[in-house]
Amino acid sequence: MTLGLIVGNRGFFPDHLAKEGREEMLRVLQADGIHVIALTPEQSKYGAVETPQEAQRCAELFRQHRDAIDGVIVTLPNFGDERAIADALRYSGLQVPVLVQATPDRTAKMTIAFRRDSFCGKMSACNNLRQYGIPYSLTRTHTVAPGSPEFAEDLAWFTAVCRVVRGMKPLRVGSIGARPAAFNTVRYSEKLLEANGISVIPIDLSEILGRIERLSDEDKGVTHKLDAMKKYVSTSGVPAPALLKMAKLGWVIEQWMQETNTTISAIQCWTSLEEYFGVVPCTIMSMMSENLIPSACEVDVMGTLSMHALALASQTPSALLDWNNNYGDDPNKAVCFHCSNLPKHFFKDVRMDFQEIIAGTVGKENTFGTCVGRVKSGAMSFARFSTEDRTGRIRGYVGEGTFTDDPLETFGGAGVVEIPHLQRLLHYICREGLEHHVAANFSHTARAVHEAAANYLGWEMYFHHQHGE
Repeated sequence: MTLGLIVGNRGFFPDHLAKEGREEMLRVLQADGIHVIALTPEQSKYGAVETPQEAQRCAELFRQHRDAIDGVIVTLPNFGDERAIADALRYSGLQVPVLVQATPDRTAKMTIAFRRDSFCGKMSACNNLRQYGIPYSLTRTHTVAPGSPEFAEDLAWFTAVCRVVRGMKPLRVGSIGARPAAFNTVRYSEKLLEANGISVIPIDLSEILGRIERLSDEDKGVTHKLDAMKKYVSTSGVPAPALLKMAKLGWVIEQWMQETNTTISAIQCWTSLEEYFGVVPCTIMSMMSENLIPSACEVDVMGTLSMHALALASQTPSALLDWNNNYGDDPNKAVCFHCSNLPKHFFKDVRMDFQEIIAGTVGKENTFGTCVGRVKSGAMSFARFSTEDRTGRIRGYVGEGTFTDDPLETFGGAGVVEIPHLQRLLHYICREGLEHHVAANFSHTARAVHEAAANYLGWEMYFHHQHGE
């Protein structure tokens, strides 16, 4: 993580506060492992930004490092010059998240020698950023000390926002195979995504199967993938020919994604791979998602984008689930399920087996490769993005809940979730005509995903609050 730092200063406030504030913020950021790009005391007074010349100098410094900078922190150890701050960001040309932080006054130090007025200066800085059309983020409390635990949480949230924004565009998504005819719900607009810096790179399933046909059983990539699968999940009882087919499928997809510089993928499954190749791709997809390379089934491109945003925010694996069943009479609980390609990170215990639903149609012998187990308990964030073609916008929703230990006897990969005001969320999904697929992650990072998508990507987002509207 590399952050630019703008230190605000204003001449008729105590200069020493700008000097001390810069040094404190640098200590905090560097202690968190963050590389900082900032003016030095040799380049401006105390390394702060106050005059038009200092704003230009700061902008030039940021331009020199524009490919490295993930976000910018504006720190206000005193009132700060709001125009110089906005000018520095405008002239830099950066289009990255910006966090505005103001250091609190202490009631015991309110004399002219120590009074900050950052409380007031933050409003002026934000007013100017709004006038300049520069999006920005705020700390949870209006003023917060850089060395405080509260700011540490703000910083963790902001760096997650930065990861999501940088990771979502430019982005190349692999679309492997055709959308299953029965799944109109996974339709989306490539053109809307392209306008948002996201390219979809398609490949027909026949090309994937053709490449597999040309592979020998002894190909080094295949044998390596086979070994990795056996180490990843228990394969007891799975026929060797099915494992070999899965290894070949995984190796071909990996090679194609490298060739096309695609980061994440959505793969056709139901039921072409089972009927014409003889396995399900679940374990291969699970392994990719486990390695923070999200992969969604049923060619759900918007689903894998939703998975990717959560994985960027939390730096942990995401899964694609169905909002699938009620859980008894509890209005705030539901069963989330897939059949399944969930990453191993999601399970209490997991084994490879056959896919019970498709087996009834194509035969058990053609459906080995699914990951079966119970989802563990823990924190949950969920997200769903969707293209709204009638209005030409990308929209979605995010929220948080909990995976529970409630008893559940079923097949595939399944877990019980508890989400406050769940019925309100379900009404929203149905009223807005959103999909039944939802991305999930073992974290509480929905706030960061919402901020990135709504404030910086410009998407229309609903945040499902746990404490009412």
